[in-house]
Amino acid sequence: MPRTNELVVDTMIAAGIERAFTLPGLGVTWSLPAFYDRKDGIDVVLTRSEWIASIMAQTTGRLTGKPAAAMGQGPWMTTVGAPGILEAHFAGSPMLVLTETSDYDGYGQMGVYQTMTGDYGGADAMASLKPITKYATYATTPEEAVFGVQMAVKHASLPRKGPAAVVMKTPIIRQEVAEPSKPRLYPTEGYLRSARAKPDEAAVRQLAALLDKAERPVFIAGNGIGQAGAGGLLESLAEGAGIAVATSYNGKGCISELSPVSVGMLGTWGHPCANRAVANADLVVMLGASMGPDYTRFRDPDLIRPGEQTLVQVDVDARNAGWVYPVDLAIAADLADLLPLLREIGVSDAQREGRLAAIAALQQQTGYGTLPATTARQGYLHHADIVRSMQRFLTPDDYLALDAGANRIWSTFGLRMPYRDRLLVAGGTGIMGWGPPAAAAAKLVHRNKRVTCLAGDGGFMMTMQVLSTCVQQNAPVVFVVDNNAGLGMVRDNLGDKRIAVDFAEVDFAAIAEGMGGHGMRVHHPDELGDALAEAHKMDRPVVIDAVVDPDASHHEAVDNAPLR
Repeated sequence: MPRTNELVVDTMIAAGIERAFTLPGLGVTWSLPAFYDRKDGIDVVLTRSEWIASIMAQTTGRLTGKPAAAMGQGPWMTTVGAPGILEAHFAGSPMLVLTETSDYDGYGQMGVYQTMTGDYGGADAMASLKPITKYATYATTPEEAVFGVQMAVKHASLPRKGPAAVVMKTPIIRQEVAEPSKPRLYPTEGYLRSARAKPDEAAVRQLAALLDKAERPVFIAGNGIGQAGAGGLLESLAEGAGIAVATSYNGKGCISELSPVSVGMLGTWGHPCANRAVANADLVVMLGASMGPDYTRFRDPDLIRPGEQTLVQVDVDARNAGWVYPVDLAIAADLADLLPLLREIGVSDAQREGRLAAIAALQQQTGYGTLPATTARQGYLHHADIVRSMQRFLTPDDYLALDAGANRIWSTFGLRMPYRDRLLVAGGTGIMGWGPPAAAAAKLVHRNKRVTCLAGDGGFMMTMQVLSTCVQQNAPVVFVVDNNAGLGMVRDNLGDKRIAVDFAEVDFAAIAEGMGGHGMRVHHPDELGDALAEAHKMDRPVVIDAVVDPDASHHEAVDNAPLR
């Protein structure tokens, strides 16, 4: 008779899950023989922590549009593994979380150590996962485990996508399953079939009329554009009608930021060009963008002005339209359906030249594409030097993953992504330590692309053990460490009361060598471009330790100035 673990793995394969990331423990260890027997159908990647496993699964889901699995023992998958689950939840990435209750053959009610059944003396895996997933189920029988995986993949894959979890009672994992089962189990394929709701054509015609009439229309592109793979459609439509495109953090890079209609990313840590384009707009069309306070300068009353501006919001989830701001027109639609319909209906190009001229004038006025002059002490780089080097380096064959901190702020402010859909960010949570595992996952998905991660020394230290995974997986990722020996953003904000923000000096290049990679140290801006080119010619992971002046501030890359 088959066992639960075998049926669960078969179900994962039938559901299209191609890769699982794990640091195995207890119940997951019991599942590994089934994965071994089916290794031609699913790739299992060993990581150094549940944190890394969850981020790699989340990033894989984001890049492929279908769930990858993060697997780990109950106490640790629900705690240490939370960063990737949270990012999947906030950013809408499809992901399967597979874990168990660690109740050691039924001792959960007796307070056995590590138990996650929710009984007295233990902790509760379901209570931990329910608030941060779209769907979570507790399987106490083999049949519930199989059906739970089927439903988890279904929920993770449908709008709005996100993480879904199956918590198995540990003793069932190796349990034999009687045939026929009760309740009866059915093939997975039929559960995963779905039909997308088509956009309301009358509403889309109304949107087209509003775009034709507006003098200063602006599209705000959010995470939904990337999820729909609609960046090319948006760029073509906007350029054809002369409509400015601003983005959220999750949307940054969904169109080429060298396009004449690109005005950059919104928000305090975005660009003045984007903020003023939106503030000056008479029509604001929000495309798959939640309009969260973090990228509206915390609801700056001069940025978005209901009643004064015409506001339109398009979202795959009807609940999200009119969530943060009241809107004049709401359309529930997948942008992969809406934008082709809008193009078919047609948007007038009668005002194109005048609109493009106004956008160009605003770009020049706000210094869009020009980094401010910065200085660093002899033997150090400035954050801006790294951004300049990245700007010159990126090609259509490059993916760039950003981590958190001052390095990210300079990048979102000053880096103009030249090619669509090549930027990876933790726009849901902004968590430190996300970038290195995300870059590793991107390389596994896109073996034929160059992948670079830019992280601060604080964030890189959190998950740098992913270097070991890259070595094992033959994934030659290049990690650029913006090493200013501290938490730069926090340090800047403390002023002259610096405490708990300065780190002891770390030689990350030396650590890379010890982990089987290659390391370089860069002390001068002119060295970084050559280092990047050389690093990407190697067949192993490389760490470029860019020694950044601790006094280099992020404040010059912040837009707090009045909008009107």
